[in-house]
Amino acid sequence: MTTQEYLDSVLLAQKLADDGDELKHLRQHREEVDALLLKAFEDSTPTIRYGGSKAKGTMIKDNYDLDVICYFPRDDSDAGESLEEIYNNVKKALEEKYFVEPKTSALRLRSKDANGLHRDFHIDVVPGRYVDGDEGDCYIHQSNGDKSRLKTNLDVHIAHVRESGVIEAIKLLKLWRVRKAIQIKQFVWELLVIKLLEGMADDSLEDQLVHVWEELRDSVDPIAVEDPANPSGNDLSGILSAQWGWLKASADLTLSSIENDGWESVFGKQTTENRSERVNRLTQAASSAAVITKPWADDGA
Repeated sequence: MTTQEYLDSVLLAQKLADDGDELKHLRQHREEVDALLLKAFEDSTPTIRYGGSKAKGTMIKDNYDLDVICYFPRDDSDAGESLEEIYNNVKKALEEKYFVEPKTSALRLRSKDANGLHRDFHIDVVPGRYVDGDEGDCYIHQSNGDKSRLKTNLDVHIAHVRESGVIEAIKLLKLWRVRKAIQIKQFVWELLVIKLLEGMADDSLEDQLVHVWEELRDSVDPIAVEDPANPSGNDLSGILSAQWGWLKASADLTLSSIENDGWESVFGKQTTENRSERVNRLTQAASSAAVITKPWADDGA
């Protein structure tokens, strides 16, 4: 198996099937979240939509959190007069069906079901208010940090990642970050990867990954990145600085592992089976399986 085939197999193993249980459950809870918020703010017209890796096309099995944004129009005060009030009122609405864990700007949803108490649903709801009208730039509340609010733009973020030309590298490096337990916000990590791979969209995945790790290993100081939606108003330097030593050490160790033990030392052993072969195998297994009578089922079941 070539390096490219190996990396393709890693990506395939990390792909979430559209009809798989993970995405089915996410969609189910997304519908429940929509219903709760529309009921709680029936006099408002919030924008409720996907953000994060679902919208950017960077979801992987090892880390498939779903961001659901709930932004209110600038002149709509039904959800709250301030960003903090909006944040708290959205939290209260979600608590009707979920345990809600407050994060810096998001609300993490967990189960209230006695059979799976506090089970993580991998869903973050991000409340906010548009700066002007009902689209474009938005302010979101920050529960900690130097500023109580942050200006951002979901569409700019999504476009920046989706149009980078290096989505596959981003997914593999996201997997690497997660497995190395590097505590950097995914969007900041994406910004760093995109910056380091500027002009390399047509290079092989192997070259892209090695280049990123070499840049991390060799850079003494943290590499600066800017939020494309708010370059001067969103300081990201502290996020990278806090983890830079661990990033450098992890990148150095990874490059040494590849040199000494090959790529499987980074992402693990993968099957040589390609996508078509996998589909055929699963189809044949399903068709040849014995049909077991279910005595408890109706005739039409």
